[in-house]
Amino acid sequence: MTLRAAVWNLFLGGVDGASEERLKMQAEILLGLNVDIVCLPECNRWDEDNEARLWWMVHALGLQPVAMVRSRLGTPPIQNHTALLYRPSTLRLMGRAILGRDVFHHALIRARFRPVEEHDDRRDFLVLATHNSYTDGETRLREARWMTDYGGEFPGVPPRAVLLTDMNTPDREPLDWSLIPKNMHSRYRIVLPDGSFGGVDQRALNVLLGSGWQDPQVLTGVQRAPTVGYFYPNEPVPWCLDYALVSGMVVTSYRTHDTPQARQASDHLPVIADLEVRS
Repeated sequence: MTLRAAVWNLFLGGVDGASEERLKMQAEILLGLNVDIVCLPECNRWDEDNEARLWWMVHALGLQPVAMVRSRLGTPPIQNHTALLYRPSTLRLMGRAILGRDVFHHALIRARFRPVEEHDDRRDFLVLATHNSYTDGETRLREARWMTDYGGEFPGVPPRAVLLTDMNTPDREPLDWSLIPKNMHSRYRIVLPDGSFGGVDQRALNVLLGSGWQDPQVLTGVQRAPTVGYFYPNEPVPWCLDYALVSGMVVTSYRTHDTPQARQASDHLPVIADLEVRS
């Protein structure tokens, strides 16, 4: 079967004070994308009123939640949440777990899915949904090591998986580091022993790729558009910070959904991966 997976950081849950205009716009975009699985970092304020915004979104999209998990760190009363949703008409949820509760800055959700037409576990696959730390490369590297096991065959889990994440890890060196405010360099650059800065910190991404996870850009031979760099005037750097990595999956398409409406709806753009599940 073919399925569509996506990750989209919603920027404060699509809520601006009393306004939910961005949230409605996000739902319209996701509905048009017709996703089967979607990881949504930054579902801020979705826990209010008995998770009313979460349930509004899943009903609007015809999806079901695997889980919505609050970040370990944050500033009450408004805290960050990460949600994983799926389409029950195409997939059955066979199991779920929340991993690394005291390790991840935000959350790591693991779900096991089975295509609805399958009667055994031959085409089961895992989905890991997370939002890596924004603070520094060392924290992201520690988090990434919780996901390296799933980059290849591992006892007790299917031999195929998808990782959906706002990794906060740039995919390239910027043309000029002066385009980024100095007080934000420690987020994205290697910090040398003397406190000075080296190049872009890609250790979290590299350890995942080194463990067997694959970048769909390499598999398809098509480079996707950046996911950030358009929203903040003081940070006009076109980077991909959001990823859909795969292990043991066939990728037929991988792209960034870059439209004027999507740019209005969030400070990140959605990443879409079309996948084939095979034995």
